Amino acid sequence: MDFRTVFDTIPAQFDAWRPRYCAELFTDLIAYAGVTAESKVLEVGPGTGQATEPLLQTGCNYTAIELSAVFADFMRDKYKTYPNGSIINADFETYDFGDAPFDLVYSAAAFQWIPEAIGYPKVYSLLKSGGAFAMFMTRPDTQPGGGYTDEPLFTKLQEVYAKHFRPATEYKCSLDYDGRDKYGFVDLEKRIYKATRTYTADEYVQHIGTHSDHITLPEPHRTRFYEGIREVIRDFGNSVTLYDNITIYLARKG
Repeated sequence: MDFRTVFDTIPAQFDAWRPRYCAELFTDLIAYAGVTAESKVLEVGPGTGQATEPLLQTGCNYTAIELSAVFADFMRDKYKTYPNGSIINADFETYDFGDAPFDLVYSAAAFQWIPEAIGYPKVYSLLKSGGAFAMFMTRPDTQPGGGYTDEPLFTKLQEVYAKHFRPATEYKCSLDYDGRDKYGFVDLEKRIYKATRTYTADEYVQHIGTHSDHITLPEPHRTRFYEGIREVIRDFGNSVTLYDNITIYLARKG
């Protein structure tokens, strides 16, 4: 199963419930890469644009490459008021970008879909000398500082997963985020930002329903799983808070 293609079955839900990134991250990214209206920026796998608008607002020459035709059309409509943006509907792994190098290539929660031996060298080839490369994603905990062991709500949710979560294919990410130096990147940095999100039971189900292996859950496991998740959260006051660790990995072309 190609997990990269399952999201385009739920574009509106994906756009509404995928987590956003904090303003501080974008401020740091734009400063790190020195993005101006003269810069050429490439976003790899924008989805429905959770990490797009802050870069468009710089006035840069923005390009996105998106595998899903559904998401590419969604992006074109969503950001149609920005004349400095363009969307390519193609596979990053095989697309020929020509000879014009970029000042910044970045990807939010999407680069893990690309085999490391293809993705890192291709980004390197697309960057100007000294150009910036950034990857970022959100990793949530269910209590401040992590440490799930004694969290009663998390324990109950995990019981539901153990009983009913039977995806057709298990998703596994093998990307080595810290291995960029093996491909010529220098000045590697890792920065972490903190944020919180709180959901009702129904909202939380909408959120986790945008995860690739959750989308592919077959029946009858799907109905039983989501009913179980709702019941647990409602028993805990109909509220679940996630404590986000938003991580950005930065590097430059040597």
